[in-house]
Amino acid sequence: MTQKFYHILTFGCQMNEHDSEIMAAMLEQKHYAPTEKRSQADVIIINTCSIRENADKRFFGTLGQLKRLKKEHPEKMIALCGCMMQQEHITRAIEQKYPWVDLIFGTHNLYRLPVLLEKAGEEEKLFMEVWQEHRGIQEGLPSRRKYPFKAFVNITYGCNNFCTYCIVPYTRGRERSRRPEDILREIRALAEDGVKEVMLLGQNVNSYGKADGFSVDFADLIHQVNEIPGIQRIRFMTSHPKDLSDKLIDAFQSCEKLCRHIHLPVQAGSTEILRRMNRRYTREGYLELIRKLREKAGEDLAITTDIIVGFPGETEEDFRMTLSLLEEVGYDAAFTFLYSPRKGTPAAEYPHQVPEQIKHERFERMRQVLDASMARRNKAYEGRRVWVLVEGPSKTDRTLMTGRTSSMKIVNFPGKRDLTGKLVQVRITQGKTYSLMGEVI
Repeated sequence: MTQKFYHILTFGCQMNEHDSEIMAAMLEQKHYAPTEKRSQADVIIINTCSIRENADKRFFGTLGQLKRLKKEHPEKMIALCGCMMQQEHITRAIEQKYPWVDLIFGTHNLYRLPVLLEKAGEEEKLFMEVWQEHRGIQEGLPSRRKYPFKAFVNITYGCNNFCTYCIVPYTRGRERSRRPEDILREIRALAEDGVKEVMLLGQNVNSYGKADGFSVDFADLIHQVNEIPGIQRIRFMTSHPKDLSDKLIDAFQSCEKLCRHIHLPVQAGSTEILRRMNRRYTREGYLELIRKLREKAGEDLAITTDIIVGFPGETEEDFRMTLSLLEEVGYDAAFTFLYSPRKGTPAAEYPHQVPEQIKHERFERMRQVLDASMARRNKAYEGRRVWVLVEGPSKTDRTLMTGRTSSMKIVNFPGKRDLTGKLVQVRITQGKTYSLMGEVI
């Protein structure tokens, strides 16, 4: 039998990354093998993201590049999925302008991939199956993990927050949580398979179980994962400040496997902008959470965030309040974005859209503040001994190995490749702006 190959290109967040791992495993169960070469692939899947305009542009650019490949090899299957495919204006445009696409499916029916590929192969034109609402949580899906020693574990799907700039509640649906026994069963199996670190995933993990009326909340779940033999590190992504409880903050003291890192998106430092974003917390409330985290978990807790520059109506004074918040918190890292209107969200229709030139000018000022904070936080690691979970050779220098500390810091150091997947102690010799240098002890 001739070997068949697949190629998956993933845009977006860890949720999308994990979705791609699931699709890869389903394809391998059908005897496909992975390939990095699109020209070799029998099935090409693009897993899309709709959070930012830049992801849209990259997606359509990639899709345009596939036209020639499809013309030269009409037997290849080109499939599109992910959040962008949940938007009717996007799928309509693809249907009209990109006839070389064979299959479109959405976020709610990803588990039907093998069936959908079969159906698309029977059609001479585009086959599309996009569900606007979920039909329950599918358990027991396979996953082809990027690392054998680390794993993503979904605990919630969807979102109930409806931030005015965000399309996720419309593309991923309303929030629903997996049953704790299903999550724990999956993590025990992962531990038996050699996984040392799990990352609990959700659009807002802090609200785990609330919409479903569970008696187990997110802090309870972390305590239960903490008891699973074999698991050495627990991470989670991502948190909403309005649902960050004292009970969860206390878990940084009481759960020894919980990593010394929290991603707590602030988005803006102005209470008025936060109100317009529908974030449901104030600047003062957010800073109080930071104070509690530092008090309970210690100053070495790494705090990272998301920030949007140029939200509609953002004044120079609003932006200065964001800068002052960044300086006051002292973040270890941040995902930073220029605001881009998302069709179907309230903010896209707001007046007083900020000119692009002003957005870019503010963005550069913000980056300078963040880079100084990151460099200062990393400099403090010099001379310290830290435990690093080794991921493999560094992408930027193949003579070095790389891994992450409990605080999510990237550490590069000389070492042998057989250290991959192991926890090793490293002495930090240099703190750079975006990473650390070290040597194995």
